[in-house]
Amino acid sequence: MNAPLTAPANGPGLAMARSIESVALAEAGPSEANRTLTEPLVKALWDSGLMRWMNPTEAGGSEPGFAELIETWVELARQDGSLGWIGIANFPSACFAAAYLDDAGFDEVFSAHDNRVTMGGQFFPNGTGEKVDGGYRVSGAWQFGSGTGHSEYVAAGFLPMDNGEMIMADDGVMPLMSVAVVPREEVTFTDGWHVQGLKGTGSYNYELNDVFVPEHRTYTLFSRSPKRGGSIYRFGVMPLTGCGHAAWALGVARSAIDDVVQLAKEKTRMGDESSIANKLTFQRNLAHHEGMWRAAHRLVVDTYTEMQARVEAGEELTAHMRADMRIAATYATEASREVVQFAHLAAGTTAIREGSRLERAFRDMYTGTQHAFISEKTYTEAGKLMLGLIEDSTAL
Repeated sequence: MNAPLTAPANGPGLAMARSIESVALAEAGPSEANRTLTEPLVKALWDSGLMRWMNPTEAGGSEPGFAELIETWVELARQDGSLGWIGIANFPSACFAAAYLDDAGFDEVFSAHDNRVTMGGQFFPNGTGEKVDGGYRVSGAWQFGSGTGHSEYVAAGFLPMDNGEMIMADDGVMPLMSVAVVPREEVTFTDGWHVQGLKGTGSYNYELNDVFVPEHRTYTLFSRSPKRGGSIYRFGVMPLTGCGHAAWALGVARSAIDDVVQLAKEKTRMGDESSIANKLTFQRNLAHHEGMWRAAHRLVVDTYTEMQARVEAGEELTAHMRADMRIAATYATEASREVVQFAHLAAGTTAIREGSRLERAFRDMYTGTQHAFISEKTYTEAGKLMLGLIEDSTAL
């Protein structure tokens, strides 16, 4: 029995995602072998409209709300973990640039290319940018640049410097953190993407070596003041990224439950007299983990849509609101990992055979859950906030 999904908020995303399923299933194996999405799958993302769907309307997008984002991302990750990861990497990377770049940057990156821009990268400030006339000379090395294997532009987080000194943010306490948007031909790729799971995501390592980036192709990492687009972009990079991680994990877990249910009806293990479906322990554990998935899904949808409604009603996004969203995302990821572990163990040898989506889901989940964005630090920082030990945290 599949869990009913909350209907998206009058948007096209879920239908777009479902329209590419046959291509996604056919290209999952070839994308892993290719170590980045294959050309047919990238083309399907563009032809469906998904690659620009998350953008502001000025950049050809639909400005989906959280309900639609969640269900669309869940569906893509259900089809294939690497495809789902691209959905939470390429789509947001482009939408952030489209929302936060100033007009000159937007015109250069988006308008000049008829809004057909694929973007990926790493937002953590692993580089520095020395301030010069008109922009920055950026150098640094970034790992896990998700989606860069097929991106025309690469995002790179950096610390702006002035005469060798860090430029401080408006609060005077933390250094300013910015994102550079760099054409692919100016990036040095060092690859490094030889991994256990999420093999098809093209999450390459890359470097910038004293590359000039004009100021209009940079934006502040923690900006929540979009130059274009509606209320969804007032949440900023962190909440939108957290939502993506939660939805991705839920999608991979959904595929694992669905696949193990089908397998249980068909498979009889060596030495057993009937199918796995007739085992009381399997029945109990299936229902338990289905309930766990539904609870995690419900928590994510309710939390994010409530915050969207509050922001649209005029509330400022507070640290406690951001913490609630990150708690929901981290919990959903941990719950999804447990669901996938159950399915992997219940499936027996099927779950270790290459080409099985159950085998791929296990590898993808245990790779995706290593991401720092949904690590224990999310809980500890949220806990400090709840206890009144801190007033805010850049980790949230």
